[in-house]
Amino acid sequence: MDSVAALWVKSNFSFLQGASHPEELIETAADLGIAALALTDEMGVYGQVRAAVAARDRGLKLQVGSSFQLSSGQRGLVWVRHRVGYAHLCRLISRVRQRCSKGQIEFHQDDLLDLKSDGLSLGLIQGNTWKDDVLRRLSDQWSREDLFFLLSDHRRPEEVQQQLALQVLCKKYPNYRLLAANEVLYHHPQRRPLQDLITCVRLGCTLSELKGRQPPNDEHALMSPERFRARFQAWPQAIEAGLEVADRCEFSLFDLRYVYPSEALPDGFSTQDWLRQLAKEGASARYHGQIPERVIVQLEKELEVIEDLEYAGYFLTMWELVRFCQEAGILCQGRGSAANSILCYCLGITAIDPVHMDLLFERFLSRERAEPPDIDLDIEHERREEVIQWVYQRYGRRHAAMVAVIIRYRPKSAVNDLGKAIGIDSNSLYRLSKVLNRSDRGISPDVFENAGMDPQSAACRLLQEKVQELLGFPRHLSTHPGGFLLGHEPVDELVPVEPGGMTNRTVIQWDKNDVEALGLFKVDLLGLGMLTQLQKCFHLIAHHEGKRYDLATLPAEDSATYAMLSRGDSVGVFQVESRAQMAMLPRLRPRTFYDLTVEIALVRPGPISGDMVHPYLRRRSGEEEVVYPHPSLEPILKRTLGVPIFQEQVMKLAVVAAGYSPGEADQLRRDMAAWRSKGRIDPHRKRLIEGMLKRGIKAEFAERVFQQIQGFGEYGFPESHAASFALISYASAWLKCHYPAFFYAALLNAQPMGFYSVSSLLESARREGIPLGSICVQRSFWDCSLERLEGRWRLRMGFRCIKGLSQRHRLALESVDRPTTLSAFVRQSELPMQALQQLARADAFASYGLDRRQALWVLGALVEARESPLGLMPSENEISFRALEPLEQVAWDQASAQHSVRCHPMALLRPHWQRLGFVTSGRLRAGRDGERKQACGLVICRQKPQGKVTFITLEDEEGFVNVVVWPDVASRYALLIKSAGVLAVKGRLQVAEGVVHLIAHRLWEPGLPGPVAQGRSRDFR
Repeated sequence: MDSVAALWVKSNFSFLQGASHPEELIETAADLGIAALALTDEMGVYGQVRAAVAARDRGLKLQVGSSFQLSSGQRGLVWVRHRVGYAHLCRLISRVRQRCSKGQIEFHQDDLLDLKSDGLSLGLIQGNTWKDDVLRRLSDQWSREDLFFLLSDHRRPEEVQQQLALQVLCKKYPNYRLLAANEVLYHHPQRRPLQDLITCVRLGCTLSELKGRQPPNDEHALMSPERFRARFQAWPQAIEAGLEVADRCEFSLFDLRYVYPSEALPDGFSTQDWLRQLAKEGASARYHGQIPERVIVQLEKELEVIEDLEYAGYFLTMWELVRFCQEAGILCQGRGSAANSILCYCLGITAIDPVHMDLLFERFLSRERAEPPDIDLDIEHERREEVIQWVYQRYGRRHAAMVAVIIRYRPKSAVNDLGKAIGIDSNSLYRLSKVLNRSDRGISPDVFENAGMDPQSAACRLLQEKVQELLGFPRHLSTHPGGFLLGHEPVDELVPVEPGGMTNRTVIQWDKNDVEALGLFKVDLLGLGMLTQLQKCFHLIAHHEGKRYDLATLPAEDSATYAMLSRGDSVGVFQVESRAQMAMLPRLRPRTFYDLTVEIALVRPGPISGDMVHPYLRRRSGEEEVVYPHPSLEPILKRTLGVPIFQEQVMKLAVVAAGYSPGEADQLRRDMAAWRSKGRIDPHRKRLIEGMLKRGIKAEFAERVFQQIQGFGEYGFPESHAASFALISYASAWLKCHYPAFFYAALLNAQPMGFYSVSSLLESARREGIPLGSICVQRSFWDCSLERLEGRWRLRMGFRCIKGLSQRHRLALESVDRPTTLSAFVRQSELPMQALQQLARADAFASYGLDRRQALWVLGALVEARESPLGLMPSENEISFRALEPLEQVAWDQASAQHSVRCHPMALLRPHWQRLGFVTSGRLRAGRDGERKQACGLVICRQKPQGKVTFITLEDEEGFVNVVVWPDVASRYALLIKSAGVLAVKGRLQVAEGVVHLIAHRLWEPGLPGPVAQGRSRDFR
């Protein structure tokens, strides 16, 4: 039986229209024996790369296309025949989408009439609904080979009349031909119920209201060729027309040829020559004119590879970006595998010397892989937008656009959208969302029960089934934090470009995985809060103490800094402030920069499951002998005591022990990451073991090395990445150790960022003995500031902490000259009533002799008088209110400004807690292993990493309580764990190497004798 072409296919990238992934459609089409498939999502190519990869793997011909709907209602399809036509389609979609706001489409008749027909084919849906003048003009513009009326048969009664009408139109306009095509919305009829539900989501209705607004049957699935030909047996020429369109398609996305934007070059220099010159100058600067021979050799090697691969333009762009940041005073640093490159180090892109650290360049770039390099540039997060707009200005809007992020359905969003469509009431959905975890892969019956719902009800069963199907579906498009696609040719000829969610942002319709799959270059400009904090801290030190520091001039290998970290004192320190890192620091006790690099790499989800953490710690403490599988591997594993921790080590193992080339070793690294899902490690087993046997490594050792490599795939971490982060981690730790008040002021001014809330950061500062000053209109600035107090620095809280105040209010606050009365402040600041009330609630007017409620009482009259034409300000008459209790004061502070400088709320309740038998976190840390204790505190963090154990961090006036909740206990207290702001825990102490955990046996929400200010927990999954 002859095959057919499916040319009207929508995936779930026609957002909330199609109910199948592109890959599912490709797999099913290939299984059915369909000759070709055209993915025609609405005004977009979002899913085309995924479809292209799947089609290539299955040997199915894929045609790029798109569906459209005019503003007047008529619909049609465009199919691409060759590269020029693809560029026409991308420009059309870009033009239509960019004239509207994000997510909107206005496709006018003139847009279609202006579309160049070169390299495209056009199919009109329900051609009898199109106006005669449009049909006539299209007939004049398009050749008969490329112009069609779509003939459809979805077993709907009205389609018979449409087929007859199309025959008449073909006689009237002979340039049109009939093409048989049914709209495909899902790969299998079983997806029809999900398609109905997402239609409800799109239309904003429930299933009971959907009748008549959706297809009446399940005839929108892919058909076998036999069934398709039987369906259109009366129209054989229409079937052949579809095959002809597919046959004439000569275009594949893999044919896209990408040219990196050319940089302005000095006269007489080629791109490669200029890169070589910059590298030479940079090396001389890095090594103060004394360039080591190893550096010269490695630099030459890298330049040769880059020349062979024609990547010089990319490195010049990154150099130019870094130079702009330096000239603008913006702190930046490259990280990731780019830190394996001596060229990147010499150009100033990265800050780690890879030759000194013996890092492997092929982890970053190799001839064998021949893939574009990937450099992540971390930038102060508050100034990243300056860099982004500079890129647009430097390259032009048509040559630069940001990469997309596909926001996919996760449990909560799937439950919310599908639950509404099913008709479940909003209160039930709210309760359900409160007991769902982000890490859940569906809804289990006990989740329904915890939400007070019947898991056996028809609605719950339907929701449970369809949520599972919807998870992972694209929900909408967002913008990558900083990924840019730059091109010598206009980007909108490579991929459609549409408006981003932020002003002056444009975004392509592909995400980073799509870009990488096609071998396109992207530049990643990522905002990093800690760089903002470091820069602010450097500025504060320079302003107040006249000392100038930067990342390059901080004293190295400072023993006091490492001693602080070894105590687990790391609140606010980059990469080592989590509870897991805090628990690891006293055990590892870093004494050098390399120790810190290992610390950062070791505390990851994988190393624990890979059983590499404990062997390393035992060897480091002398409890276990350091051994190597073979003497030849000692140089590779010596620094990590015989335990492979970094990806680069495994690559070197393959080179030294099994004869891999560096490029082949990098492919091994990639295959390691996919071995469990795709079985790619298996082909390496024979070669690795045979290679090791040839080099004299015994079979038992060879097998052991392979087992290490296989297990490593789950947790490998690049040494270059860890070292780049360790540099920032050390800088933040040094500042915390030697300039603690400056450190906390800068950290507060860089919020939101990091692991802890403003309140927790202030409690840490208080425990370190830093005096705190409350927000005050006569002393505070927008940012938190420092005041000299009896030889010490007091940290004065800033207006930025007050909820409800914005940058607009900042300008008004900074314009006043410290008025001495509230009436003068109201008059001079011209702040609106709402902002003034927020200041009053935060007790910012206390210096005027008014408490919060007194200030709130008089503000109304003062604002009214300020706006009166007479301009007479009333006196600030005092009115007496009952004095607030200390607990109430703290609660007001927290509610208005996210913190309180008075004291920790748990301290005020300590007599109450003592009567109930609760001990402080300090007492817990002094406890013995196995002791039974109970503690109580504010919930500041909940974590449930990949495993099933739940970790809760409580805070009281003396520090943190690390609570471990095993699955059986967590299941009994699921809702409480999820929602409690203050939590009481009874359990057993686990004390090991100075690290204390409370293993929970019972959890409850304690009765409170008064209002307790509860901060917001920062939860991580």
